[in-house]
Amino acid sequence: MGLQRSPERRQLYRQEARRDILDATEALLVEEGVERFSMRKLAARCGVSAPTLYHYFPDKPALLEELVRARLQVLLGDLRRVELGPDPVANMRALYAAFARFGLANPTHYRLLMTPREDQVPPPEVEEARGLLEHSLDDLERDGRLRAPIEVVRQSFWSVLHGLISLQESRPEHDWHPELVTTALDSMIRGFVRDEAAGPHEEDPQ
Repeated sequence: MGLQRSPERRQLYRQEARRDILDATEALLVEEGVERFSMRKLAARCGVSAPTLYHYFPDKPALLEELVRARLQVLLGDLRRVELGPDPVANMRALYAAFARFGLANPTHYRLLMTPREDQVPPPEVEEARGLLEHSLDDLERDGRLRAPIEVVRQSFWSVLHGLISLQESRPEHDWHPELVTTALDSMIRGFVRDEAAGPHEEDPQ
């Protein structure tokens, strides 16, 4: 009986090896940060040679890209589990809060996700997550409930969310209030969203 692996076993071994490399990459990124991460350090951590790593991933950007996409599946799972109802405001609040929780729980992955890409083409997982997050905002615009142009509202929410996540990640020693995210989101919603749809010529009071 030969010792050569069957095609199925070779495929399984390759998948397990890639998964082990991704797990080691995640651990090293948490310890060293994105700036100090290198394939040489990763090879030493995995106990393999650099050519072995390049057998599974052609270069460092490809490795980090796969790690981000794998962890994006976690974000998508979190967003898909949000229970949605008929109220777009409640839906938006719940989805944005879920996104903030993911960023706060996974600061390294969030930083990678926010790093500008050379090709400027986001992976499909990013587009799906964005669609889930912004669907309620589109509903509010359609119903005439936004007090400002939708792009202003969208950019404002993203700016606040990014600030909430990045500040807490960069200043973990600070005593951040546990209701900071929900309070900030509620304040934004009150400022940008009307309680009811506006008529065709209705304006907000000055």
